[in-house]
Amino acid sequence: MPTIESTPAFVEESYKKMETRLEKVRARLNRPLTLAEKIVLGHLHDPEGQEMERGKAYLLLHPDRVAMQDATAQMAILQFMTAGRPSVAVPTTIHCDHLIVAKEGAAKDMPVALKENQEVYDFMASAAAKYGIGFWKPGSGIIHQVVLENYAFPGGMIIGTDSHTPNAGGLGMVAVGVGGADAVDVMAGFPWEVLQPKIIGVKLTGTLSGWTAPKDVILKLAGILTVAGGTNAIIEYFGEGTRSISATGKATICNMGAEIGATCSVFPYDERMRTYLAATERAGLAQVADRHKHLLVADDDVAKHPEKYFDEVIEIDLSTLEPHVVGPHTPDLARPISKLAEAVASEKYPNKISVALIGSCTNSSYEDISRVADVANQAKAHGAKMASPLLVTPGSEQIHLTIQRDGQMQAIEALGATVLANACGPCIGQWSRPELKPGEENVIVTSYNRNFPKRNDGNAGTLNFIGSPELVMAMGLAGRLDFNPLKDELVGADGKKYRLHAPAPAPEIPAKGFVKDEHGYQAPAKDPTKVQVQVAPDSKRLQLLEPFAPWNGRDITGAPLLLKAKGKCTTDHISPAGPWLRFRGHLNNISDNMFLGAINAFTGEAGKGKSQITGATEAFPAVARAYKAAGQPWVVVGDENYGEGSSREHAAMEPRYLGGAAILARSFARIHETNLKKQGLLPLKFADKKDYEKVREDDRIDVLGLQTLAPGKPLTVVLHHKDGTKDQFQVTHTFNAEQVQWFRAGSALNVLRQAKH
Repeated sequence: MPTIESTPAFVEESYKKMETRLEKVRARLNRPLTLAEKIVLGHLHDPEGQEMERGKAYLLLHPDRVAMQDATAQMAILQFMTAGRPSVAVPTTIHCDHLIVAKEGAAKDMPVALKENQEVYDFMASAAAKYGIGFWKPGSGIIHQVVLENYAFPGGMIIGTDSHTPNAGGLGMVAVGVGGADAVDVMAGFPWEVLQPKIIGVKLTGTLSGWTAPKDVILKLAGILTVAGGTNAIIEYFGEGTRSISATGKATICNMGAEIGATCSVFPYDERMRTYLAATERAGLAQVADRHKHLLVADDDVAKHPEKYFDEVIEIDLSTLEPHVVGPHTPDLARPISKLAEAVASEKYPNKISVALIGSCTNSSYEDISRVADVANQAKAHGAKMASPLLVTPGSEQIHLTIQRDGQMQAIEALGATVLANACGPCIGQWSRPELKPGEENVIVTSYNRNFPKRNDGNAGTLNFIGSPELVMAMGLAGRLDFNPLKDELVGADGKKYRLHAPAPAPEIPAKGFVKDEHGYQAPAKDPTKVQVQVAPDSKRLQLLEPFAPWNGRDITGAPLLLKAKGKCTTDHISPAGPWLRFRGHLNNISDNMFLGAINAFTGEAGKGKSQITGATEAFPAVARAYKAAGQPWVVVGDENYGEGSSREHAAMEPRYLGGAAILARSFARIHETNLKKQGLLPLKFADKKDYEKVREDDRIDVLGLQTLAPGKPLTVVLHHKDGTKDQFQVTHTFNAEQVQWFRAGSALNVLRQAKH
């Protein structure tokens, strides 16, 4: 059974392997290396023979760890169970953070969640005990905060079944969000495959001050790169400005790098990381990192001549950076706070803030909450209360207990805040708002990371604007979206006007140390043979998996078009979360949510399309099930950056389960494209993006050339229109030789199952 903790000995061994591999890599490349290259290439399966070319080569890597959150862990575990392995091959943990609905506060919400999700928690706890997996119980905290507090280490590599896994880059780790099938490969002892990322260098100069927070760095960068600008790239931060940001501030920046499509983000090892490691009882680990610092920072010439080593270089001056706000509906609609009032007026956004929300995996550190408490205490001195309801989500029980002891929580509660469970809650759609009518337009301000329509509360009329925790606190005190705390005034209980001053520099770690969570962790069983994984045969929430059928050896011909999606088609559109999270372990039941959020390009309606069997307009899952029953594989057509957002592989498994054959899009988000391949689907790209316009509602579609499917070889698509005419054009793909085998076998899991380890 592997060691669960990231001990100094474990880290020392990881560095030893990196040293050996990098000696071979340096001999081949014969040039200085960036930090991202050191970590990625230092985890190569075959450093002597591996092809290496950014943006083209597929790397086989050996990550140090795997982490899973409870919503995605269910399907990952179910897949692992079919792989026939007695235990995981690398340290692995499960974190119960996604299934807890926020409604009335932690005290009332937690008992409800434990009762409603008991069979799912029992399944995961029993599977963890049996297969050598560490299990973090409900209420212990959000996966990324718990990983940062316990497992992340400089120079390490972790994959996690959540798109915000890159949070661990705050401790100098290459941390990548993946689908469950990728996690299963690594848990079973096989290498993880990923396209060699390009590397975007972001040089930070100056120092943050005043109202400007680490969050503003990534909000600014999102505006520069957009939601797709970091696709298949690692964001590597460098420059003297990096040392002015705490480890948890760095984690905030890396966390939200997922919103620009980045593979991950990483910072060089420095004294701020050392401070955090020591504060979280890992001083011995920090000493190991100190001895191997040459592995944990870029080579000297990289900083001197960044244009020679990065595919793109962006510079941000922290000293002049303004606080930013992004939104609504997309995390790259960025503007400085000084321009927000103008946008409220010109775009006619509602000005009243219905709710302010602070916390989440992105911004719930001790430093974050301390700065929020500073603003709260200023308002309290003037007898003020929140003008908008304030909800606060601690990132972990360790943070929760510590801010209770040190008084920050009391300062915030004194103004009327409601403290939610240590879980994702409103950030991922687990938020009950019975006071809202469906579609009712309202504005929320959050310190979260993602703000797609329906993302937070299932209501398309909710407009989410994202900022730093202290900015959200100030705006909530005013109750107005157009409030700028840098210049605008508030009115105290005595009727006198006052202005908030920027929060004082906050301690990045508590002076008295963190209060440890003594009850949140369950270790694996000492004797796993005595553990029975709990899955009831008649469960509505858990379903054992059957392997997908292998490819039939023929081209796809006459496949009906199920959906032509218009605009954004994120994983939230493909497989909505919220109430559907309860079916994440039951593939048949959750498939009833497939494409319910997708916008039909022909009608503008969400979730419904025309059946070519009946001619009627029906929900996409019903149409797909009818095609499957009739033995007709179907095709979906998507727009740009198809599959943007979450790592949830359900967005790939559901189309596969309901009979989908191919997804044809203008472009794909990285994680989703891999997930589609893993499940035996064909993610295909228009060679000419204008061919998207040729697709008609009643088309029957051929995909030709599958018998000779090979890396770099285009396929041919034929659209048979109802009027008897047709269009024919080429489509491209990114399959490599191994991935072609996934397609032929029916899924990557089928290949793994057949392999001899």
